[in-house]
Amino acid sequence: MEVYIRRDRPIPWQQWRSDIRHSWTIPFALVEYALEWVAYALSNWRFVEVLEYLGRFGILVAVIFYFAESGDRLKQKHYQAWQVINSAEGKGGNGGRIEALQELNADGVSLIGVNLSNAFLMGVCLPKAHLARSNFDSADARSANLSGANLADASLRSANFRFARFQGASLTSSILDEADLTGADLHNADLSGASLENADLRNANLEGLKWRGLQNVKGANIQGVRNAPSGFVDWALSHGAVEKEEE
Repeated sequence: MEVYIRRDRPIPWQQWRSDIRHSWTIPFALVEYALEWVAYALSNWRFVEVLEYLGRFGILVAVIFYFAESGDRLKQKHYQAWQVINSAEGKGGNGGRIEALQELNADGVSLIGVNLSNAFLMGVCLPKAHLARSNFDSADARSANLSGANLADASLRSANFRFARFQGASLTSSILDEADLTGADLHNADLSGASLENADLRNANLEGLKWRGLQNVKGANIQGVRNAPSGFVDWALSHGAVEKEEE
């Protein structure tokens, strides 16, 4: 809003007073007339004009600094998210980790090596996350979305991944011993070199699964697996996998 406007010199008081119809309004008219002169004087004072320009310049400077410091604000945001994750390391419960992990992943921050053992991460959404060498031991990540994530060399021992989404995820050389993958979607997931000893794969979707080179399937329950690649079931059973109904 423009404050500084050059004003015309006020008309003489006698002319101003001639427009007043009621005598009782004269005191109010005097005040208004005096303010007209004040406004006129200020409008012709260069200092006021300079102040207005400085005010606009100050807004411009504030905008420039806001964008210049956006990187620092983002770093602070990431630092706080890592504080939440690290302070809860190895502990049960959520503790704000779901939100912190999702924020970091949304900003493209690598989560390689993160320790999420025993964490409650039900429904966590980390598509395409960089989670190589991470630790999900005994974590509760039911219905998690890890589509396209890199979980190479990760440890997922005894983790609960019921109905989790691993479409296109890389689980190469990962440890999924005793993990619960009931109803999980492993469409196009890569399990090359992974271990599934005593894992529960009942009703899991194995369409397009890259399973060649699996290290261990002893005791893995493959009852009712869906869309299993050709040869997988026979190979798994011959290497110690089982087909058992839920007890």
